[in-house]
Amino acid sequence: MTIVTLVASLFISCNGKRADARKSNDQLAAADSSAVVSHDMLYLAVGTYTSEEGSRGIYLYHFDALTGKSDSVSMAEVTNPSYLAFSPDEQVLYAVGENGEQGAVHAFSFDKAKGTLKKINTQETKGSGPCYVTIDAKGRNVHTANYGGGSISSFQVNDDGSLSPLLSLIQFSGSGPDSSRQRQPHLHSVAYSPDGLSLFATDLGSDKLYRFNVQDTPFRGQPVIQESNMTAIETPAGTGPRHFAFHPDGGRYLYLLGELSGEVVVYDHHNGELTEKQVIKADTVGARGSADIHVSPDGRYLYASNRLQADGIAIFAIDPDEGTLTKVGYQPTATHPRNFVFTPNGKYLLVASRDENRIQVFSVDEVSGLLNDTKQDILLSKPVCLKFAKRN
Repeated sequence: MTIVTLVASLFISCNGKRADARKSNDQLAAADSSAVVSHDMLYLAVGTYTSEEGSRGIYLYHFDALTGKSDSVSMAEVTNPSYLAFSPDEQVLYAVGENGEQGAVHAFSFDKAKGTLKKINTQETKGSGPCYVTIDAKGRNVHTANYGGGSISSFQVNDDGSLSPLLSLIQFSGSGPDSSRQRQPHLHSVAYSPDGLSLFATDLGSDKLYRFNVQDTPFRGQPVIQESNMTAIETPAGTGPRHFAFHPDGGRYLYLLGELSGEVVVYDHHNGELTEKQVIKADTVGARGSADIHVSPDGRYLYASNRLQADGIAIFAIDPDEGTLTKVGYQPTATHPRNFVFTPNGKYLLVASRDENRIQVFSVDEVSGLLNDTKQDILLSKPVCLKFAKRN
């Protein structure tokens, strides 16, 4: 072999190794990029009010949290699944059946590979008009807030995700100053504190926010909440407590939305104890139809939906040191914005506008917190609840 040939051979060999190295790096970069993309590939589950000519149950969509685009996947037939909750591992979806006196809660297995729901079982809530369902962080206990019944139903979760028969029913009493809306208790939401040590529930009918100390129950058949471990917290008269949200920073603050007053009540929260520190208007026209409330994933902004008049979402900046609110904007929406949800990356906010049969997709300005309609609506009859789950 000549010196020239040897040098050429070495040159080709070295460049080949560099090319292989570059190819390997490119493959790693592509894999990393794929991982990032897949993290933002979501399932959107939509609960609806059903009818013969409209929706028939729970609808599943693919949702791209990078572009805001969506595609229909499947549907599971069930009557009036007006509120939903995924199990912590997202293998099971729980849904209330808001069907008058025949209140129920359903468990569905969720096949992420196929994008389908299959009913596991159904249990009666023994309280009419269940409108909210929640599950603890360990996936062991499910509770419903029963609006018509003025009660909380509790169930235990079996190993296959199915629900036990009703474990306990806590019945409330009381009324409020609004003779048409507050003649009796109306439980509207129930959810755990971020540390899992407390369960909070709102009673629109009596202007109360209830807190339960959660019990450690090593044996099956023992309820984790009991009336004897309950504390009643008075809210301003005529508030009509509906939904609430904790600040993502360890739940330092609790934000309560009054459906009737249209006000957000701000509390300091520490080990289950609440201290009221601010009351601020979300509904400035007195529509008496405030609906849902959420804090942005980065904890910088709070949003509250209003219905019946001037339908839209009030936007507040959150003071990073005090947790108090300053109103910074108002986003008009389609008719009757009920539940809404953020994508986990905080880039989009989706609004279920029940009476206009559409889910609006808004982009979120990360600096100002303001919303922009992307015009990528999802058209569906009577959407009322939105929940995200990750795609595999």
